[in-house]
Amino acid sequence: MTLKTYHKKRDFTKSPEPKPVKKETATKALAFVVQRHKASRLHYDFRIELDGVLKSWAVPKGPSMNPDDKRLAILVEDHPYSYGSFEGIIPEGNYGAGIVEIWDHGTYEHPTEKDKSRAEKLLKKDMAAGKLDIILKGRKLKGSFALVRMKTETDNTWLLIKHSDHYATDKPYDSEEQTSKTSPINKALSKKKVMSPWAVVWIR
Repeated sequence: MTLKTYHKKRDFTKSPEPKPVKKETATKALAFVVQRHKASRLHYDFRIELDGVLKSWAVPKGPSMNPDDKRLAILVEDHPYSYGSFEGIIPEGNYGAGIVEIWDHGTYEHPTEKDKSRAEKLLKKDMAAGKLDIILKGRKLKGSFALVRMKTETDNTWLLIKHSDHYATDKPYDSEEQTSKTSPINKALSKKKVMSPWAVVWIR
């Protein structure tokens, strides 16, 4: 997947999403972001910087800090690095119409290689092989995780799994419970509850 797919799906004269460039990087450390997205359905987008773009997975239930949870993660098109700071409303009629907000962000590392350039080479090989082990340093997501590709016809079905470490929990984990009640999406959903169904047509 390349940024061509990202570009093809969007009309940047109508959507506030960032336009793609060939490759971007802005930090010494590799970045990751999790965006909460209220489109046709509420879901989470897990993205990691790799080779100048954001490799992206849609995670319907959101990440978990409990190793017993194996979260379905669907690999989608690469996103530009600048998408990692995007928050806002994608207007109705556009691909992914709805609200995007940042749920968590930070940096991540390869388990054994700290040098960014060498780490990326290893991570690219790991991704091609279908198993990525990474260490997240976010506000909510911390410690060791794995992304594991499942054997399917489409080859885009993965699992996001927390490894057992001192950051892990053995209690039920719900990403929604880790979300502020005053987040943009939650505010919009609260308004929708008190309005007639036809008064809010851009949130579905």
